[in-house]
Amino acid sequence: MGRVGTKDLSQTLIPSDIWSSLCTKMGALRLPSLTSIFAVSSARSSLFSRRSKQLNVRKLTSAVKVFAKSTPATEVAPAESNQKLPVQEQGITPRSQDFNAWYLDVISMAELADYGPVRGTMVIRPYGYAIWEAIQDYLNIKFKETGHSNMYFPQFIPYSFIEKEASHVEGFSPELALVTVGGGKELEEKLVVRPTSETIVNHMFTQWIQSYRDLPLMINQWANVTRWEMRTKPFIRTLEFLWQEGHTAHATLEEAEREAMQMIDVYTKFSYEQAAIPVIPGRKSRVETFAGADKTYTIEAMMGDRKALQAGTSHNLGQNFSRAFGTQFADENGQRQHVWQTSWAISTRFVGGIIMTHGDDAGLMLPPRLASVQVVIVPIWKKANEKNEVLDAALSVKDVLHKAGIKVKLDDSDQRTPGWKFNFWEMKGVPLRIEIGPRDVSSRSVVISRRDIPGKPGKVFGISMDSSVLVPYIKEKLDEIQSSLLDKATAFRDSNIVDVSSYDELKEAISQGKWARGPWVGSDEDELKVKEETGATIRCFPFEQPQGPKKCLMTGSPADEVAIFAKSY
Repeated sequence: MGRVGTKDLSQTLIPSDIWSSLCTKMGALRLPSLTSIFAVSSARSSLFSRRSKQLNVRKLTSAVKVFAKSTPATEVAPAESNQKLPVQEQGITPRSQDFNAWYLDVISMAELADYGPVRGTMVIRPYGYAIWEAIQDYLNIKFKETGHSNMYFPQFIPYSFIEKEASHVEGFSPELALVTVGGGKELEEKLVVRPTSETIVNHMFTQWIQSYRDLPLMINQWANVTRWEMRTKPFIRTLEFLWQEGHTAHATLEEAEREAMQMIDVYTKFSYEQAAIPVIPGRKSRVETFAGADKTYTIEAMMGDRKALQAGTSHNLGQNFSRAFGTQFADENGQRQHVWQTSWAISTRFVGGIIMTHGDDAGLMLPPRLASVQVVIVPIWKKANEKNEVLDAALSVKDVLHKAGIKVKLDDSDQRTPGWKFNFWEMKGVPLRIEIGPRDVSSRSVVISRRDIPGKPGKVFGISMDSSVLVPYIKEKLDEIQSSLLDKATAFRDSNIVDVSSYDELKEAISQGKWARGPWVGSDEDELKVKEETGATIRCFPFEQPQGPKKCLMTGSPADEVAIFAKSY
């Protein structure tokens, strides 16, 4: 998954100054110049284009390392851009003041990610990657429970594969990265750096599937993909990102449809139960359907700035790819049939969704079930003779919680003050904090603070250190926080969805930054008109639909479904 490190492949991405001549030979494919790819609309519009800050949360006297200075709009950042900047006397930007700046500050200061040397890429740091690992751990179990096996496909795909499915190549052409040189020689055929794997999967399925006995074939891979994005935002949209992509082949359309629906249900349950994000599952419009799919199902999440995030998708591919690649099987009567297929994916974009759904002015706020540290213990002492007994008690509490399966960290460093540690771990979103001082040691008790309830209201004194009391108390509070985050996010979402019955009402709702929900049977042209005039798109036709007669908000014609419109990432 890492960068190509050999000298011979260092020039494999096509430079912009020779792109024009290549376009004539290549036909439909067009790759934007590197300068335009990394152009940004404002100084704060991308992680990779803004000056970063040193941590100074709530007047702390020390700082943690943050992102380095922004670099010119070139392919590779200059070496000097990795040098540290002087400390700036400011903390996290308030969400209400500048949501994008707040988001970038949280990623920086919570040590979730940093920029990569190629503009538009990011390095996911350990604390950020731990969130992705938690997502992987849950989904891996669910994938295997539903009959899928993990495997891996190459990241280099022959360009001719992409060309085989017309709508697929049309949809992905602007985002493709191509390899043209390997081993110091011009390649006979251009290679595409994996943007998604439907084409190469079908190439292999054609070799593996011969009979109905070979079906269903259900696989998943955890991989990196490359899409040459025009505007980047860490975790949400980057040149390269991590994801899982499932691919299945079936004997009938009905089986494929059940599979596509089953996987969007897996994603929905994960979002609610693990990430505490109240997504809305539904079907995409024709305009928003995945290139090469018959139907696309989605889970749509409302972020803290009320923009929509497409957090996961599941596609019923019909027979589009199997016909393009000749993926056939002999049915029970010996007749040759094309397979019916699905694909489905969730990516590291979900990490960004967690940040933007739950975070506050103090920083990150992690749902306990996805937190790599659920409880942090901060020992407190003033006198040298108090240190040992406080640390011994803290170690004892740590061992008790660890043995109970709770993810706990003891911050026993003496380079920082307890107040600095409180703010630091609060900024990193740890759900619970335990404080232990000399008086607590004497009383065999601890002080516990909740991340989701700031200040004194979230602090409880005198909880016994005894494992029979402490362990169930901690587990109960973690469950409460998990539920509280979901309830808060649900209330926020519901209060920002407006039911509309006319186009004017839709435009008014969108102008206020809200989601609009209304009956819809408009044409593709009508949908594009809404996007052009309001900036909003149809996020989905929700699975849960209101009963009763309805009239399209645009045309006035009878409508069977309501659609949700919103501006999105």
